[in-house]
Amino acid sequence: MAGILVAGTTSDAGKSVVTTGLCRALARRGVRVAPYKAQNMSNNSMVCTAGDGTAAEIGRAQWVQALAARVEPEPAHNPVLLKPGSERRSHVVVMGRPAGSLSSADWEHGRAHLARAAHAAYDDLASRHEVVVAEGAGSPAEINLRAGDYVNLGLARHAGMATVVVGDIDRGGVFAAMLGTLALLEPADQALVAGWVVNKFRGDRALLAPGLDQLHALTGRPVLGVLPWRPDVWLDSEDALDLEGRRAGAEVTGSGGSDVRRVAVVRLPRISNLTDVDALGLEPGLDVRFVSDPRDLDADLVVLPGTRATLADLAWLRARGLDEAVRAHAAAGRPVLGICGGAQMLGRSISDPDGVEGPAGAVVDGLGLLGLTTVFGAEKVLRRHDPAGYEIHHGRVAGETEAGAVTATMVHGRLEDDTYRATYLRQALGVASAASFPAARERRLELLGDLVEEHCDVDALLALARDGAPAGLRLLEPGASR
Repeated sequence: MAGILVAGTTSDAGKSVVTTGLCRALARRGVRVAPYKAQNMSNNSMVCTAGDGTAAEIGRAQWVQALAARVEPEPAHNPVLLKPGSERRSHVVVMGRPAGSLSSADWEHGRAHLARAAHAAYDDLASRHEVVVAEGAGSPAEINLRAGDYVNLGLARHAGMATVVVGDIDRGGVFAAMLGTLALLEPADQALVAGWVVNKFRGDRALLAPGLDQLHALTGRPVLGVLPWRPDVWLDSEDALDLEGRRAGAEVTGSGGSDVRRVAVVRLPRISNLTDVDALGLEPGLDVRFVSDPRDLDADLVVLPGTRATLADLAWLRARGLDEAVRAHAAAGRPVLGICGGAQMLGRSISDPDGVEGPAGAVVDGLGLLGLTTVFGAEKVLRRHDPAGYEIHHGRVAGETEAGAVTATMVHGRLEDDTYRATYLRQALGVASAASFPAARERRLELLGDLVEEHCDVDALLALARDGAPAGLRLLEPGASR
């Protein structure tokens, strides 16, 4: 089995960027490569097809990484998906199917079955591909969680995988973070860490060279890449609500000028599948903002996005006075777009007979802007739509989906379809679309592949994937004494 683990000194260090870029770089070389993340924690998911032809659910990042690797997305790419429902409990998806829930109290000892499923999925992928590029989660130096780890070095130990650690130099302290990460690991884990990648470097690399040399001397591991900071490097949103850099990578035409239309996306506490508005963020004629104050709904278009907890976020909406602001916006004849959970909020009522989101039998009034009724059911709906779009929801919706300027859809990703988006923008705002989302995504994946090829030692990374970490790597204290 050939594989490499891309770990990070912290969350958001650049693991996804390196994994995605390496997948594209290897695919362009003709290597049969697959992405993998044992466990993802995100409310941004995507529908793919399982081996039996049925619909399944995986993390959005792994879906995009599969596109980068030029393979069909499948459940094995992200065998365990945790979707936070509250601060202490997450809904669990295993191999694309709902599998109960997990509490914070279960974190250390209640995940053995998840580890078995994740390792089996990795073994299956490795048997079918030349190289598996595995993305870690958080940091491998979270030593309080090491005993139950199957995502970082627990996975690397299972598969005998060499590991590279990515650090974000833009945050500062990257050398200390890398040295400390290695030193905290136990000997068998240290033996698998074979190199470093620096992410988001600004300036002259010659000024960085002394630090890279010292890091190599101190750890015995080389720096295998220094990726530059680029404002146009972005991935389909995971858990961030930042749309900066989208237009820079879109190669759109035209200019919004004084005719730019404001789009206010309500920043729900449990927002999910926020990638639905990425396509709007590419349009030069739109200024897309996430808002949580009623005063900020003074915009040309208001979007109620998806949510992992419709009833709780509807209560939050009312507590902040956002419900009345949405009603006033619609009463003025200005467009409102609701997507999935946001669509359900726009209707007359939401019923929860089985207690899917709250007390069994609860019936809550919606905003009453559409004649929709929603009934939650225990069985989740997973469905793909062509050419773009997918459904992931428990609620069954019936009734009108349009009334005046108010529109609702249960389909995520509809705005990624250039034809649908162009039609909606023309009808709702009188704006002509000037961007192609699929083309922008492909250019972005090509850019990531270019950056990895140019700024990383891809030959060395491929050799680590095929041959494993070299023997005799230096062990550092205090981990070496354990």
